Amino acid sequence: MRRYDRRDLGLLLLRLGAGGALAAHGAQKLFGWFGGHGIEGTGQFMESVGYVPGKTSATAAGLAETGGGTLLALGLATPAAGAAAAGAMAGAAAVHAPNGFFNQSGGYEYAATLGLTAASLAITGPGRLSLDHLLGHAVNRGWMIPAAFAATAAGTAVVVGARARRLRKAKEGEQEALFEEEYME
Repeated sequence: MRRYDRRDLGLLLLRLGAGGALAAHGAQKLFGWFGGHGIEGTGQFMESVGYVPGKTSATAAGLAETGGGTLLALGLATPAAGAAAAGAMAGAAAVHAPNGFFNQSGGYEYAATLGLTAASLAITGPGRLSLDHLLGHAVNRGWMIPAAFAATAAGTAVVVGARARRLRKAKEGEQEALFEEEYME
């Protein structure tokens, strides 16, 4: 009989908690489960915050969250799963950043926490209570960590950068009021 240590149990709990939250968050986008809006509603939201095309953005984010979260919970393909989920959360954090850090003000606290947890699991590994361990780490090799993060960082930078340019361009056409309305009366 194998003995598992505290680290293995801790990583299992962390993977199940963060992976489960990510998977549920993505299922809201993809399927409308758990009070979500599905692809249509999420696509409209994504478009309204600058991620165009909206349905494609909703699908990509939903797949990264649902797929990455599920794989993290299972401890399978941990580098790719953690990097994908972290990339999705970086995109979410970009939307919430203007509201500051704390979630109660609409800030990026939640997205940052999930993203950093996913990234940490990708780097640390899933522990022995995982499918990666059971399968001899066939899809959890050391070289996969930088490769997964490089690919995710490049994709995330392109998507978030395009959104930022789109928002800047939209703002260029707006003119700020010269006087506050209370002084106009």
